[in-house]
Amino acid sequence: MKPVTVSVNVDRPREEVFDFIDRLANHESFMDHMFVDWSFSGPAFGVGAKARARVAAPASREMAEFEVVESERPARTVEKGVSAHGKRRTSGTYTLSERPGGGTEIEFEMAWEQAPRSERAVPPLTRAFLKRALGKAMKRLAKELERG
Repeated sequence: MKPVTVSVNVDRPREEVFDFIDRLANHESFMDHMFVDWSFSGPAFGVGAKARARVAAPASREMAEFEVVESERPARTVEKGVSAHGKRRTSGTYTLSERPGGGTEIEFEMAWEQAPRSERAVPPLTRAFLKRALGKAMKRLAKELERG
């Protein structure tokens, strides 16, 4: 499947944005519409930081696990994800760019390395659902960052 890419602009310095995103525990504040019951292990930030959360769907017991595998301050961080009982493997990349006149553009790309058959059968629906959910996450991230 083709990756899903979403972005948002914030009036914050790139280094500050990176420091917020690179701390995996901060993701709960802007991703809790998709995942709940978070727990964290490993270092607080950077490579090796890990999170585990339950998919936020009625009666869901599906767990998702994330691990930061690349961290290049202040430009990029990459997370690997595993969910759907190991049938879904993803890569999520945050890329931060300085905007002309100040501020930061945050781009997030989610790519599937492996997907359950049900998702591969209807890629346009899967991508549309995720684009909407991830777009909401980016708007919520921008609000968190603007609060300071």
